[in-house]
Amino acid sequence: MRSARRFLPLLPGIIALGLGAHLAKAAAEVGQPAPPLAATELDGGKFDLAAMRGKVVIINFWATWCGPCREEMPALNAYYRRHHSDGVELIGISADRPRDRGDVVKMMQSFSYPAAMLGDVSVNGFGRPGALPLTYVVDAAGVVRAVMTPDKVAITDQVLDLTVTPLLPGGHAAG
Repeated sequence: MRSARRFLPLLPGIIALGLGAHLAKAAAEVGQPAPPLAATELDGGKFDLAAMRGKVVIINFWATWCGPCREEMPALNAYYRRHHSDGVELIGISADRPRDRGDVVKMMQSFSYPAAMLGDVSVNGFGRPGALPLTYVVDAAGVVRAVMTPDKVAITDQVLDLTVTPLLPGGHAAG
């Protein structure tokens, strides 16, 4: 009993950590409303998920040092370019350290979609990603429709066509 008392002061923190982990996990589940997300983009523009109702939004957490992230970025970019005029928005949120911002800016010059640094996210109901890459697809009503990680399903043109295109007005996956 005496040794258990040593841990009593730690109990509120342990409970908070457990609750926080539960809330973070539950924050972006498929079929649930997307949590809030707002950021300042690399070019100074503003991204606010709440203001994007009516559009399908792809949120991709990535980093310059992440090989699987770099592998899927061309497919994300191609899909964005083909479907942006159809109502698709995409933001890449880099988990790189603030001091590596120059590397992020340089890498994003090859891509058409906007990006932000995780440190420039002012509201993040999605939480810090536990692994990279991590991609969410949010439908026009603001509901999370897919959560994609390379260990479950790698992002390819075909996966994006099957997952995102049906969410677009009049959308149907390429057959």
